[in-house]
Amino acid sequence: MGNDQVLTVSLEEFGLSKYEAQAYVALISKGTISASELAYYSEIPRTKIYPTLLKLEKKKLVIISKSKPIMCTAISPEDAFDGAIHEQINKVNAMNTLVSNLKKASEESRKSRGSEEKRYFHISANKVLTQLQTMIEGSKSSIKVMTDQGGLGLLAECKEQLLGVVRRNLDVKIIIPTSQICSESYRAMPDGIEIKTSDIVQNCFIFDETELLMVNNNDGKGAIFSSTEILGINQEKIFANIWKNSIKTKVVADMTKAEAHEIYKIIKIINELGLMHILNSTIISKKPELDMIKLLEKSGINLKSKSLDDMIEIIDAIVQITCSGHVNFEANTKNITIDSKLNSGHSLPWASILDGYLQKQGYKTRTVYQNNSNKGEKVHIKISKN
Repeated sequence: MGNDQVLTVSLEEFGLSKYEAQAYVALISKGTISASELAYYSEIPRTKIYPTLLKLEKKKLVIISKSKPIMCTAISPEDAFDGAIHEQINKVNAMNTLVSNLKKASEESRKSRGSEEKRYFHISANKVLTQLQTMIEGSKSSIKVMTDQGGLGLLAECKEQLLGVVRRNLDVKIIIPTSQICSESYRAMPDGIEIKTSDIVQNCFIFDETELLMVNNNDGKGAIFSSTEILGINQEKIFANIWKNSIKTKVVADMTKAEAHEIYKIIKIINELGLMHILNSTIISKKPELDMIKLLEKSGINLKSKSLDDMIEIIDAIVQITCSGHVNFEANTKNITIDSKLNSGHSLPWASILDGYLQKQGYKTRTVYQNNSNKGEKVHIKISKN
């Protein structure tokens, strides 16, 4: 946007019409010019230039000559807008005085009642569900929820209201504990709601980034905090941070609860213990030992008993969840490709598990790693029978 355009838009905000603003800016930059020249420089239609000039003259912003051709000159900005500026200053001063007087009246009223006014109110356990349904129906832009089993159970009873907000295309995000993936309440959530998993310790429902409903995990009682509270803004930031580091659940939505939990258990073990396991193996044997299969066995997950198809399905789901990628298995060539949208080795632990599984099944493998900084990475596992 050019400087003249910026000035024009600013003058429009000051109360001038678009043509008036264009004409005044052109006159300021060109000096005294004829009406036809003004039409040219200001890009105002010739038929509109005279009515526009007459309006500016009435507003004491231009001087129009009585001679022909009609010449016009802008009145200097300091003379033209001095009165308007003082008028605005007086309005602001009057508003400040009014606000001060209202604050005094409010404080005196509070003192006379003998207590600080509450900006939140409590809800008994038997009324929390009705209140939650009302708040879901009344939401206008977003619903963000961090919840445990009890809170997810409450949401499951709000299915009708949730369907309504999904139809209105609201942004609905829910963070649940891993134990609730593929539970009955999880399956009650309508399509269109994004669900991720993390270690959650509270029941917090944030509506439109301003109103907050918090439910006590122990007794089921609730409290609503209004938009005047800083708490809403802080909780929204906390939610955004947890959401960023949470794990997707949509991939496992059609699996059984046991299958889904096994996948999340594998992800948790490798994320928390995998690196330490490799480092310890290196220190003890002086060479890197990537036996992730043994590490998982110690935690109760036996992958050796899985069929190759089941194993491909498990690693495919994990790669989708952790790397936004896929595992492709070519049955005729027996070659496996792990595609990851993330690079820098994000897919390597899962490639290592698959490679270890294949070797324990008696296959000979050769692994080729390709990293593309813009498009992610690929791991090719070429298989042949020993």
